[in-house]
Amino acid sequence: FELGGNCFDTAYVYGAGRYETLFGQWLSLRNVREDIVLIAKGAHTPHCNPESLSRQLDESLNRLQTNYADVYFLHRDNLDIPAGEFVEALNAEVRKGRIKIFGGSNWSLKRIAEANAYAKAHDLQGFSALSNNFSLAQMVDPVWNGCIHVSDTQSIEWLLKEQMPVFAWSSQARGFFTDRSALGKEEDSELVRCWYSEDNFKRKARAIELADKKGISPINIALAYVLQQKFPTFALIGPRVLSETSSSLGGLNVKLNDEELAWLSLASD
Repeated sequence: FELGGNCFDTAYVYGAGRYETLFGQWLSLRNVREDIVLIAKGAHTPHCNPESLSRQLDESLNRLQTNYADVYFLHRDNLDIPAGEFVEALNAEVRKGRIKIFGGSNWSLKRIAEANAYAKAHDLQGFSALSNNFSLAQMVDPVWNGCIHVSDTQSIEWLLKEQMPVFAWSSQARGFFTDRSALGKEEDSELVRCWYSEDNFKRKARAIELADKKGISPINIALAYVLQQKFPTFALIGPRVLSETSSSLGGLNVKLNDEELAWLSLASD
């Protein structure tokens, strides 16, 4: 916030509610609610249904000490429930003034399209954003069950056509573009499981090569790749220490041209 950041990503399940409570205390003590954009998420599996959406939003807003969220994401999808039922429930919350715009986190592009077709047919507000994984490294295995990425060529083509904003979680591939990852380095089992692949190491090598030319860090290249797509992107980051905040913000000053963007994402030489 001191460095200019104004969007905060929260969720009902984070820290079993403790993180919402702590952030709500910060909001109240600093009196900055109108200065920030608040993302709330709820209805995570196994409670992914319209009833849980409303109930959990009650609790989240109470913990956050506010009466509305600027952006609301369904944290997961439930294919047993028609997309239209979620659209109806979300529009009910919009009418109550408890959310402004909404979208899906870890929703397939097909389901997003179904939801928005329903909304259009019934003159309702549709999904305004998507929050899936998007990064220079393509997720090999889901970080958590039910996670979906949109880093592949086919998804990018859809996003370009629809101009759907993406709030990209794990936008820096959870540190893959730092010295935490290397061939033969397997101390971080989650990093190995989710991100280690021949193609991703080729992308990392290109990021290192380009970073050397520009005199910056490879992690800055990875973040700039996300931010400079031809569809709206918002890179969600999860710094655990202050130095990670500083190093991440360096990506804001990196400029990549179309040729560099295409070259970075190639699956093979």
